[in-house]
Amino acid sequence: MTKISDPRDELVEHLPAMRAFAMSLSRNAATADDLVQDAVVKAWSNMDKFQPGTNLRAWLFTILRNTYYSQFRKRRYEVEDPQGVHAATLSEKPRHDGRLAIKDFRSAFRELTDEQREALVLVGVEGFSYQEAAEMCGCAVGTVKSRINRARKQLAELMHLDDDGVLGITDTATAEVLSATKAI
Repeated sequence: MTKISDPRDELVEHLPAMRAFAMSLSRNAATADDLVQDAVVKAWSNMDKFQPGTNLRAWLFTILRNTYYSQFRKRRYEVEDPQGVHAATLSEKPRHDGRLAIKDFRSAFRELTDEQREALVLVGVEGFSYQEAAEMCGCAVGTVKSRINRARKQLAELMHLDDDGVLGITDTATAEVLSATKAI
């Protein structure tokens, strides 16, 4: 007889991906850590609502996304760090040959709307299908595809990439997000 595993045992496996997604939404390491912590607490306390056999990672990402947007609505009157001045002092810049390209990418990525960044990260970086991303975002598959298409085109424009543009990025996640720009 096969014993059904407890989803709580798998939760830790998803923490790095959740943090990366939280960073893409909040653009602040401390806020991202808080978002992940809040999402884990919510998931843990509502684990009885998780349906075994479904995608735990997608469920966790949905909780994280909803937590972000709930907090975003509450913070309308708080002072933010929109230029990331404080956040920039909390991390070390990457030390590889694509450093300038990454800086340009981050700058361009910040110019995208929350929905566009979210769609790119879910599909392009985290590897969710369009259908899974649409379910997490609460919209149609076509809407997710449209957001990704517009985001990729805007990134290419902001980074001054043409059809033959070569981007010297060694960071695989960043390269994957941009790789489909020409395909769509």
